[in-house]
Amino acid sequence: MRLTLVHPAIGRRRGQRYIRTWQMEPLPPALIAALTPPDVEVKFYDDRMELIPFDEPTDLVAISAETYTAKRAYQIASEFRRRAVPVVMGGFHATLCPDEVALYAESVVVGEAELLWAEVIDDYRHRTPKKFYRQSGRPSLVGSTPDRRIFRGKRYLPIGLVEAGRGCHFRCEFCAVQKVFGATQTRRPMDDILDEVASVKQGKGLIFFVDDNITSNLAEAKAFLRALIPLRVRWVSQASINAAHDEEFLELLSRSGCQGVLIGFESLNAANLATMNKRFNLMNGGYPKALDNLRRFRIRLYATFIFGYDADTPSCFRETLEFAMLNNFYITAFNHLTPFPGTELYRRLEDEGRLLFPAWWLDDRYSYNMVPFRPGGMTSEDVERGCVDARRRFYSWSSILRRSMDPVNRANLFMFRNFFLINALHRADVNGRNHYPLGEEGWQGSLLCAG
Repeated sequence: MRLTLVHPAIGRRRGQRYIRTWQMEPLPPALIAALTPPDVEVKFYDDRMELIPFDEPTDLVAISAETYTAKRAYQIASEFRRRAVPVVMGGFHATLCPDEVALYAESVVVGEAELLWAEVIDDYRHRTPKKFYRQSGRPSLVGSTPDRRIFRGKRYLPIGLVEAGRGCHFRCEFCAVQKVFGATQTRRPMDDILDEVASVKQGKGLIFFVDDNITSNLAEAKAFLRALIPLRVRWVSQASINAAHDEEFLELLSRSGCQGVLIGFESLNAANLATMNKRFNLMNGGYPKALDNLRRFRIRLYATFIFGYDADTPSCFRETLEFAMLNNFYITAFNHLTPFPGTELYRRLEDEGRLLFPAWWLDDRYSYNMVPFRPGGMTSEDVERGCVDARRRFYSWSSILRRSMDPVNRANLFMFRNFFLINALHRADVNGRNHYPLGEEGWQGSLLCAG
C-alpha cells in the first residue's frame, strides 16, 4: 500500500515565494507517519515549499487541515480525487467542522488520531472505509513520537519542534484548542520527550515545545523542567501568565535553558479580559508584578495582544503599543480577534448577527488579516488598520535598535545575536502577510465534492 502525506499551505500569491516564517517542521504528518504500519510505503510533500506530484501513483492521501489551511486543503484534495485517489482528512478543522470537511474527502478523522489511524489504514486495505472515524475521550500519548525521516531534504527553519503536552485547562472564549480538547491536557511520558529532545537538538539551534500551554499543569511542568536541565538545550514555548507568579517555576525556566516564552497578554482592558474568560491575567498584582518577576529571571517575552473586543476603542492600539515599547518585549504580535468555528466566540457573534461571512475561511472575499466580523467599538477596517500600524511601528528600525539594548534581550549571546534576524523577519511580515490569500491564487480547478 502506498500512502501520500500532504501538509497544505495557507495559500500562495502568484509569482511569490511562501512566507519564510511559516516554514517550520509540521508535526502532524510526522506523527501520522509514525502511526502508519511499517509495510506501507510513505511519501510526504510540503505544499509550502515544493510542488505536489498529483500524478504520482498512490493508493491513499492524508491531509491534516487547520482553519486557515482548509481552503487550500480542499483544492489539493480535489486534485487527487479527480484522479480517483481517495483522501482522508483530519486535524483541528476536521474536528471543528467535520461535516464541511466530509464534503471534500472520502473519510474524516474527528479528534486525535493515535487510536484511529491503524483502523483507517486497515479499512482502506480492505476497501471498506468509513466516512467518519471519531475518537471519544483523550487517547494516551505513549509512543507518540513523530517520524522525522519524512523531513529529510526539506529546508525548514533551524528550529526543532517537540510536543510535550497537548491541550490546555483554561476555557478562553476565542480559543479553538480548548474546544478540540475539551479544556483538558494530556502529556507524553517524560522519557519519550527527553529522548526526542536529545535526538532533535543535534543540528538545531533551538527547541520549540509546541504545547498549547506548557504551564497548564504546573506540577508536571516543574518535574519536566528539572529533567530537562542536564540536557543543556535552548528552548522556547507558550505559557500562561499565571506561571509568572511562581518563583520556583521561573527559576526552573532559567536553569533548564528557556530562552523565552510566548504569553498571551491579549488586552490591557479588564472588561475585555472578563469577556475572554481570562480574568486570571490580572491575578496577584497583574501585569506589572508578572513582568517584574519575569525580568528578574531574564525571561525574554513574545507578547501577544488581541484587538476587536467590544470594549476596544481606537486609542487601545496606541496604549498597547506604548506598553509593548515600554517593556521592550523581544517580539510582539498585534492580532485582530478571529472567530474560529466551534468556539464560544464564533457562536456568540453568529447569534448576534455580526459575522461578515458565513464561513470566512472559504469565502473568496476574505484574505489574511481581514477582520471577518463587526466589532462593537470600531469598524472592522479600523481594527485591521490599527493592528497593521501597531506592527509597523513596533518593528520599525528605531524600535528594533532601542529594544535590542534592553538588558534582558542582551542577557544571552545566542538570543541577542538572533534578535535582529528575528525582528527583521517580523518586520518583513508586516506587509508580507497582509491580505495573503487563503488558497492558491489562480487555481484553475473547482472543488470536487464527495459523493
